[in-house]
Amino acid sequence: MNHSIHSADRATHLKIVVVALVAGIAVAGFGIAARTNADYGQTAQSTQMIKAGKPVAITSAGTSEIR
Repeated sequence: MNHSIHSADRATHLKIVVVALVAGIAVAGFGIAARTNADYGQTAQSTQMIKAGKPVAITSAGTSEIR
């Protein structure tokens, strides 16, 4: 048995391609299935607004002052 990919025949190359394809599909399927659906059903019209807080001024002393 030769363990080199360079001297492998066509059937061996085909097996490697098929195994890689199946593994890729399995990883993609697992990734899609593991996705959380926490924001399912929210549309652009039903999103919540985030309001800005109070402004902060930076002084020359390196400390923050809230107005």
